[in-house]
Amino acid sequence: MIKIAQIGCGYWGPNLIRNFNSIEECELTAVAEPSEERRAFVKSSFPDVTTDSSFEEITENPEIDAIVIATPANLHFEQARQALLSGKHVLVEKPMATKLTEVQELSDIARTMGLTLMSGHTFLYNDAVLFIKKEIDAGSLGEIRYLYSQRLNLGRIRADVDALWNFAPHDVSIIQFLLGEPTPVAVNSFGMDFVQDGIDDVVFLNLRYGKTLANIHVSWLDPLKTRKLVIVGSKKMIVYDDVAADKITVYDKGIDKFSNLGEDMDFDSSPQLSFRYRSGDVWIPKIDYREPLRREAEHFLDCIREGKEPLSGPSHSLKVIGILERASSF
Repeated sequence: MIKIAQIGCGYWGPNLIRNFNSIEECELTAVAEPSEERRAFVKSSFPDVTTDSSFEEITENPEIDAIVIATPANLHFEQARQALLSGKHVLVEKPMATKLTEVQELSDIARTMGLTLMSGHTFLYNDAVLFIKKEIDAGSLGEIRYLYSQRLNLGRIRADVDALWNFAPHDVSIIQFLLGEPTPVAVNSFGMDFVQDGIDDVVFLNLRYGKTLANIHVSWLDPLKTRKLVIVGSKKMIVYDDVAADKITVYDKGIDKFSNLGEDMDFDSSPQLSFRYRSGDVWIPKIDYREPLRREAEHFLDCIREGKEPLSGPSHSLKVIGILERASSF
């Protein structure tokens, strides 16, 4: 039985508490939260869970095996560091930290102490994303030419991080996972602060992976709630719309080029090209969805028991934070 404590019960914290509290293979023993109002919420919703205001008491408790961190992003590094140094396995909400050097330090501590360190990139445990990954790896889409994602909403405006660091970790994580964790050869971003000085409300992030392009558009100043990813391959294309009832649509569409035979019957090097517009079947696959956060929580526990590298472990976070840090330099 793995005994778990959680730090923080704000916007996302209750979802983590609910999932860990319902898994029989672990015991959620305590939640540390400075807000008296939020502690009262935990006590009324989860009466078997002890509430406390002290992070230190959680880390110093020898009976606790693992700590889940669901606090503001600027606290992630130091709290994860203290938890690891106290001998606890750690699941920290995304982003794992806000600097590449910090992620590397956490990774080094976890490896040295033989502890599981994992970040909450929930979309890697989403059945729709896993379906797309399977199709890409099987070659069904052909060569991936470009991807673009839109994560837009009107609110919720943050003061601790900008739209890039609030929203883009999701999309960078998904794209890295789908493409096999490559390092982009070029990164640039453009953003603007309209509501709060120095905090961008809208950002356009561009990535280039060799001949594959990716664009990420994030904003909390948009009239529509949009959660969409489009993947364009040389054979097929996929649209993943996370707010739609049918989340995945596969399009057998594309443009194929072929050479015309010349007088010398030279097919391969003929400069005369023709193009064929292909519009085949549209397919909505049947996917049995499970709650991604439940899968993430179970994966964290499995990694603790088996000592294996998490899917969203330090190596993945190093890639994601490295890209965001490069984007933030513009």
